[in-house]
Amino acid sequence: MAKGKNIVFVHPDLGIGGAERLVVDAAVGLQNQGHHVTIYTSHCDPAHCFDECRDGTLKIVVRGNSLFPPSILGRFSILCAILRQIHLTFSLLLIDTSVSSSIDYFFVDQLSVCIPILRYFLPDTRILFYCHFPDKLLATRKSLVKSLYRIPFDWVEGFTTGLADDIVVNSKFTASVFKQAFPRINVVPRVVYPCVDIHEPEKAQKLEGDTYPFLQGSDRKIVLSINRFERKKNIGLVVEAFAGLAEDKRTKARLIIAGGYDNRVTENVDYHTELEKLCDSLNLRHATCRNYISSLAIPSDIDVLFLPSVPSALKSFLLRTASLLAYTPENEHFGIVPLEAMLAGTPVLATNTGGPLETVLDNGETGWLRPPEPSQWCKILNTALFEIDENQRSALAKRAKRRVVDNFSKESMAAALQREYDILDKVKRRELGVLEIMMPTVVGTAVAVGVLVGIGKTDWGVLSGVMGGIVYASFAGLSFVAKRKRSRV
Repeated sequence: MAKGKNIVFVHPDLGIGGAERLVVDAAVGLQNQGHHVTIYTSHCDPAHCFDECRDGTLKIVVRGNSLFPPSILGRFSILCAILRQIHLTFSLLLIDTSVSSSIDYFFVDQLSVCIPILRYFLPDTRILFYCHFPDKLLATRKSLVKSLYRIPFDWVEGFTTGLADDIVVNSKFTASVFKQAFPRINVVPRVVYPCVDIHEPEKAQKLEGDTYPFLQGSDRKIVLSINRFERKKNIGLVVEAFAGLAEDKRTKARLIIAGGYDNRVTENVDYHTELEKLCDSLNLRHATCRNYISSLAIPSDIDVLFLPSVPSALKSFLLRTASLLAYTPENEHFGIVPLEAMLAGTPVLATNTGGPLETVLDNGETGWLRPPEPSQWCKILNTALFEIDENQRSALAKRAKRRVVDNFSKESMAAALQREYDILDKVKRRELGVLEIMMPTVVGTAVAVGVLVGIGKTDWGVLSGVMGGIVYASFAGLSFVAKRKRSRV
């Protein structure tokens, strides 16, 4: 791929999380390769995003954020996400026409519903879809109504994902799951590993942690957990393992639980409360630090410290000073935090499932992989904190850093993405069929069915009226944009 190509990323919500970190790193990596990169997103809060999104490193354009909310009374998140992406896509096509007419490649991730729309209106622009993990496998189905509600969305996901020019995934684990989830997609996705900035430790401020009183002068060994405050992250595992340490050793250690937290997300708020209650049940003293002011009131003798939405500089400091990173999710698609820890020379304890099997080398090589059982994790906490000496820790740190530098650098990821776009240039794209051309209508109809089932409306007269309106609006939209296209030719 020649230098100076115009690459547009389409991402739903540019907050703080593993998927967002990957998107930002991919965008920066391609930009450093000499390409022009723009990220289109439906939401980006300067107070809740990565530094590159607010300091001018990347060009961020927020569209599709005015008609539909992220959820409706805490429900219908997937419906709203689809509607917001459709709004975002048509805003790019109809409002930012000078941008859309010059795009060489798209990088689409998480939601694939925009792919047929982009292919129809920009037939010369190639689309790479990055699959972090099939959304249909992440959705909960606790009731028959929820299962029925998900049917159209699952179908839309599989159908639209298969229309991408190329598909890549974040790990071999995700590749195997992808084939099971979408057996009708005739593509074997290749792996493009996420990355970390291997120069980050050099750029980080020396002692950001000195700003925070609870970290000043403490000789406690730190067990660090960094994850979004979500139940699937299984953070309670390390809380229970930490509580299992002998009391005389626990007084010499502290568990710090940091990570993505958004007050708009009900699960973040609820799960934080659940973890506090778990600490209470295990007789662990705990506190929550949300900013510098609240840090002044943190007692020095607490066992567990919660740091919601930890700033990047403090996160970097914690990764460099922790004695162990405890990475608790099961069957995690990839997991970027273990790489960040290893780059900082910190050993990792992770579950022996999913992505960490491809990043962490077991039995003290760069860390440990164990079943998600508190008793087994407690044994490793004891080993990592109190049994290995400084020489062993130093040798482990060197091995961990070398593994990341050799295999998971930003430059490696950018080069891999460039190779994928080179492949796209050489493969002949098949023409869209009638059904694919009418995908906006199909999506709209599926969404209508999904929301009506979800709210318990099964009146066929109402359903037919809604579907008819969507079909009419879709034809009108297609005709309008087709006329615009012809007028520019």
